[in-house]
Amino acid sequence: MTSICVIFDLDGTLVDSEGLCNQAFLDLLPQLTDTVESLIQRYRGKKLAQIFTDIESRICQKLPDAFEQHYRQRVAELFSRELKPMPGVIEMLEVTNFPKCIASSGPTLKIRQALQVSGLAPYFGDSIFSSYEVGSWKPEPGLFQYAANSMGFMPSQCVVVEDSKVGIEAAAAAGMKAFQYVRNGETSSCRAEDGVAFDDMLQLPKLLAHFAGNAQPIIPKDAT
Repeated sequence: MTSICVIFDLDGTLVDSEGLCNQAFLDLLPQLTDTVESLIQRYRGKKLAQIFTDIESRICQKLPDAFEQHYRQRVAELFSRELKPMPGVIEMLEVTNFPKCIASSGPTLKIRQALQVSGLAPYFGDSIFSSYEVGSWKPEPGLFQYAANSMGFMPSQCVVVEDSKVGIEAAAAAGMKAFQYVRNGETSSCRAEDGVAFDDMLQLPKLLAHFAGNAQPIIPKDAT
């Protein structure tokens, strides 16, 4: 079986954070009349700057200069009290022995807090990559390409595990296999064309093993 690298998204994939992140918008912006669920669908996987622009157009006013700071603080408060791993994630990670890392659009501080609070930090160590450090946001492929290179793998040897369409698009653009986690009860409109959908984290080890069994081995550049 060929060695592969598993690149995990974080929010909505490994940790149940999307509801908390969007609740922070509702807490800070009483002008918004959306439900948390509708905001999750609207903003899943989107860059924060794009979300701010959309919110400004919807409430017909510019957000205060300090809004991002207040938003980050509110999210951190909610994470510290309520953040949990997605169902089956810890059991899945216990039996997933391939090299693995996190590649998230969030800032590094948020990633580390989420992993620590949810109990997932020991599974990833320092193998954490943030769009804010790389300077590339999904659906651009740069974050995944950087993660693969840093982990010592070619794109063809990498599997991306994502929940968002933009994440699946980024994986495809990077030349990587993608598995899309679609939570039970979500509609087919949540699914991307390029990813293999699954709805139970306990299914993932078999999917990864199957990919590893069919992946092409890497031939070192200095091999003769």
